[in-house]
Parts: sequence; structure tokens; C-alpha cells
Amino acid sequence: MQHPSALRRRVFVAGAAAAVAAPWARAQAWPAKPIRFLVPFAPGGTSEIVARSVAAELTKQLGQSVFVENKPGGAGVTAMQEAAKAPADGYTMILTHVGTLAVNPYMLKNQPYDVNRDFLPVTLLAKVPNVFVIHPDVPAKDFREFVAHVKQNPGKLNYGSAGNASAGHLAMEYLKLVTGMFITHIPYRGTGPQLTDLLAGRTQASSAGMPALGAHIRAGKLRAIAVGTAQRIPVLPEVPTVQEMGHKDFETSQWYGVHVPAGTPADVIKRLQEESYKALRSSAVTERFATDNAVGGGGPSADYAAFIAREQKIWSDIVKRAQIKAD
Repeated sequence: MQHPSALRRRVFVAGAAAAVAAPWARAQAWPAKPIRFLVPFAPGGTSEIVARSVAAELTKQLGQSVFVENKPGGAGVTAMQEAAKAPADGYTMILTHVGTLAVNPYMLKNQPYDVNRDFLPVTLLAKVPNVFVIHPDVPAKDFREFVAHVKQNPGKLNYGSAGNASAGHLAMEYLKLVTGMFITHIPYRGTGPQLTDLLAGRTQASSAGMPALGAHIRAGKLRAIAVGTAQRIPVLPEVPTVQEMGHKDFETSQWYGVHVPAGTPADVIKRLQEESYKALRSSAVTERFATDNAVGGGGPSADYAAFIAREQKIWSDIVKRAQIKAD
């Protein structure tokens, strides 16, 4: 007969081994059903292009459908609120960006969630250069002429964006702050809808990413006058940066990442981060991103969290100085 103390030791060792194995087993079992990928904007913009490119690869890798669900409205609050309330089981994730994470907390007085408490970061997916464009009917050939034209006609021109706190809204308000021009913001429910009016000449300017603007610029339907990055971008080598136009340290880009509801198991988050890294380095995604000058991410969750903290510090100051409001 086995001594009781020896039996207790065996039970303890077996229990400890099971505790260590449990997260591994759960991560291996996940996913056992389709995963919903919420996008807080309407179809047709950079956010959806990034989300769908990555979702397609994740579907192949995980053996379960990762389906994109567009849920625009409320400066991203509608989708974020739904994600915050979703079960923390790894089957709901949301595309997060500069607006929902770094601007809304300082622009909106009453959010029904806390972005730093109610969500957990998974990984940064991509950084996309902001491009400033105008309709060809605007009597300005370049950036300086456009700024001069707006200043000669204060309040008479309009710019569209994908909505309040969208990357385009923030970029244009930042530009207004440094140039001193006054142009009215018209928020839409996504990049697609706002581009429809811009291409028709119902609005005169915008800022968005190359994935949404590239074809229209190449077709001559829109005129690129500046980029928000520190250096010129390869696909638009003739278009200057805002810094080159005399606005030192001006830099703005769109960035997109993935968050999940707080409480999602750490091993599932790690698996999702690792699979995202793999997806971002697939030929399908790298080729698409290269076409649009997007820079892929995929790093550890802690790196994304640190990046968000830096962006929150920058944009909280810009929101205050530019008096960015929820129109």
C-alpha cells in the first residue's frame, strides 16, 4: 500500500501538471467556431481593407471563419460598446485605431466603457500614411495654393471624413491647427460615403490612406497635395510632406490594431497575436500593403499597449489645442 504522503505528492504533481497544461490545451482547442471581427466604420475605407486582408489569412490559418462585420456610428463608440459587452472568450475581436483609442477618451465626455480597462490589446496590424487630397475643381495646384485659397475663403470650403474621431478627421484638424486655415468638417459614416461626395465635388478636400485614395489619384479624379509622414512615400514621390511645407514636426498616420474584451484568456490572446504576425507576413498581405505603402505590425501585445500610451499622450494634447469636438 502506498504511503499517504507519497500519494499526496503524486496528486500535487499531477494537479500542477494539469494546471500548466490547461492554457496550452485551451489555446490548441481555440478556435472551435467562427470569430467575429468588428470594424467600427462603413465599407469602402482603409480600415476595412486592412481588416479583410488579415481576416482572410487568419481564416486559412485557423481553420475557422474570421468574418468582418462593419458596424459604423458614433465615432466608433457603437462597435466598441458592443465589443466591450461581448463574452471574453476569444470569439469577438475589434479593429482599433487612433480615433477610438487615443482621441475619443479626450473628445467625448461620456463613453460607456474605458478603453484602457474594458479591452485588452492583441497587436498592431498596420500603419498607413495619411494623404491630403483635394477635388480637381479647387483652384489650387499644390499645398501652399490650397492653404492660401482656404484662407481667402474662410468657412466656404468643406472637407469630409469617415466620421468624428476618424483618422482623416484628426489629420485635417491637426492641419488646420498648424496652418491657421478654417475649413468646415462634414462627418460621414465611413470613408466610402465621404469619397462619393468628394469625387462628385460636393466637398472639396479630405485626408485618408492610400488604400482608399490611390486609384482616384492615379485616375486624376483627386489631387494629392501633401502626405502626413515625416518622409515622402514611394508611390507618390512628387508629393511633399507637410513638414517640407514649413510645419516642423508635423506627423500623422493612420494605424490599426486588434483588441479583445477584457478577461479574454492570455493564452488565446497570445495565439491570436502569433497568428496575426504570421498573416501579416503572408505574400497576399505584404503585396497588398506594399501597394498602399502600409507598414505591417504583428508584434507583442505589450508593444502595442506601449504604442497606444504614447499616442494617447500626443493626441490628448492635440484635441485640447485644436478644440476638436464631436460634431
